[in-house]
Amino acid sequence: MSTTICQVMGFIVSSLGVAGCIVATAMDMWSTQDLYDNPVTAVFQYQGLWRSCVRQSSGFTECRPYFTILGLPAMFQAVRALMIVGIVLGILGLLVCIFALKCIRIGSMEDSAKANMTLTSGIMFIVAGLCAITGVSVFANMLVTNFWMSTANMYQGMQNVQNRYTFGSALFVGWVAGGLALVGGIMMCLACRGLIPEESRYKAVSYNASGRNISYRTGPYKVGSGYEPETKTRKGAGYEEAARSEDGRRSYPSKYDYV
Repeated sequence: MSTTICQVMGFIVSSLGVAGCIVATAMDMWSTQDLYDNPVTAVFQYQGLWRSCVRQSSGFTECRPYFTILGLPAMFQAVRALMIVGIVLGILGLLVCIFALKCIRIGSMEDSAKANMTLTSGIMFIVAGLCAITGVSVFANMLVTNFWMSTANMYQGMQNVQNRYTFGSALFVGWVAGGLALVGGIMMCLACRGLIPEESRYKAVSYNASGRNISYRTGPYKVGSGYEPETKTRKGAGYEEAARSEDGRRSYPSKYDYV
């Protein structure tokens, strides 16, 4: 029961993470204009991965997509690629995870196959979460670098008007979504251990024969030397033990042996 709960919870958490990655990628507020020095402005600018927007004080918003790909910075394009890879892996992981759920029986699928599919989907979710977190972190690092460079230029008087950009809401959505996808993938990997069927262990069983085992010794033929060794006597009993002949049969002493 715990394995099923862990698997279902991992599926739900991963689904939320993948959905969050899609929403964060489509959002336009990856970077917003910093209004610390000028809180009252007629124009508010914000940018996303696919277009930049301008909102006027009247409430009218105009967005313009990026009409170039090669003209964008390399790190910007890397962030795009990481988010797209994370979304694709997350969607594929969801499709695999649906068929791997223990509560869903499809044909004669064995538990070992479900375990492998669960592990595969978990790895996909983990990689998708890492891609989202890495992409958002790279973009945040770009914002921090540009922010301090713009601040230094403003204090030096190199530029009269310099727009500074800070973190947008899409960055926080991307961080949370990547974390959810990562946690969901870990839960799916943990659920995989419970789905693996236990190996059959066969213990060795010793079989004893019903009759008494008699071992026979084989050896070379001995030539009689003309006399026999003296028989051993038992202490305290007063009689001699019957000697065992070479052919394996017991021989008893005669009355002439005591003369």
